[in-house]
Amino acid sequence: MSWRFWRRQRKPRKQRSAGGEWFRAIFFAAIFALIIRVFFFQAYVIPSGSMEGTLLVGDYLVVSKISYGARTPITPVAMPFTQATMPLSNKKSYWDGIQLPYFRLPGLGKVKRGDVVVFNYPMEIDSPLHRPIDEQVNYIKRAVAIPGDTMLISEAQIYINHQKEPNPIESEPSYLIKTDGWQIDSLLLSKLNASLMQMYTEHYYQLIMTRRSAAALREYPHILSVKEYAQLPGVYQPDVFPFDMRLRWNADNLGPIIIPKKGMTIKLDSLNFPVYRRIIAVYENNKVKQTHRGIYINGLKTDRYTFKMDYYWMMGDNRHNSEDSRYWGFVPEDHIIGKALFTWLSTDSSKTFFHKFRWERVFKRIR
Repeated sequence: MSWRFWRRQRKPRKQRSAGGEWFRAIFFAAIFALIIRVFFFQAYVIPSGSMEGTLLVGDYLVVSKISYGARTPITPVAMPFTQATMPLSNKKSYWDGIQLPYFRLPGLGKVKRGDVVVFNYPMEIDSPLHRPIDEQVNYIKRAVAIPGDTMLISEAQIYINHQKEPNPIESEPSYLIKTDGWQIDSLLLSKLNASLMQMYTEHYYQLIMTRRSAAALREYPHILSVKEYAQLPGVYQPDVFPFDMRLRWNADNLGPIIIPKKGMTIKLDSLNFPVYRRIIAVYENNKVKQTHRGIYINGLKTDRYTFKMDYYWMMGDNRHNSEDSRYWGFVPEDHIIGKALFTWLSTDSSKTFFHKFRWERVFKRIR
């Protein structure tokens, strides 16, 4: 009798409004999407031509964070789904008053030589931005050298551990073109998917294109020669890392460089110290000074250093139109975001709506 009485007196559950149900659905969907983005996969769109012809401007990629292990958030107080700034403004989308230590979850493996990798641009740690690691802008390049490698670039060709490294299939070198006076026009450039770097005279051009396009151009009757271009060795290029005139490096002739590996100890001298100074001072937080008396790290004179992290050398496949490690040096392990797997969509903004989609690139695996 008492049980039935309680059931009769119990108040009916208040039904949620339609607006409340929508809010709950959107909230939990956003939380789920955020978890996927932080720990599993992230979308990325190609903003520049530095990886052409492997990747094109307007390619939308799926980036796997489980390939190398997801990096846990370093800046926990930040607006979700933003990168450094709020949409439509230059205001910061994060608060760097709390910074957590770097930690990476177990992944399927490590970065392999030749992987196409998304990472945080390491130069944004400097003035005037001073951005935390996970709030630095995302870059995408190919890992051409990995920890422990000895890398040399000679006449635009990469050598790893004294072996010639195969060039990516769709990479785009520069070529010097000589014609019989016939002009190379925009129609031909479009047909070859080539870019005009410079026109010296009506006879001489510098183009960027794939090796397949270069081979096709050689068949044209008015083309006298098509030669791959590289700067001469020993010609100093001031904006090339590590910006030291004594080394006399340029974008096509650089090294040899030993790529630092965690636990590796190297002997420092006046010639190689500029190569590793940024790692020691900025990425591994030491006080560094070099005088005529020698090298001082944290106040102690030394000629050796043991690295605390792995480092990588990243380069674009469009070798003469890419801002990469040749211009700012190594990428630290804690800046790695994930591996680019495939394009899920590709659009060409120069085309009309009905022709802008590159259907042949949809779900194309990245090599």
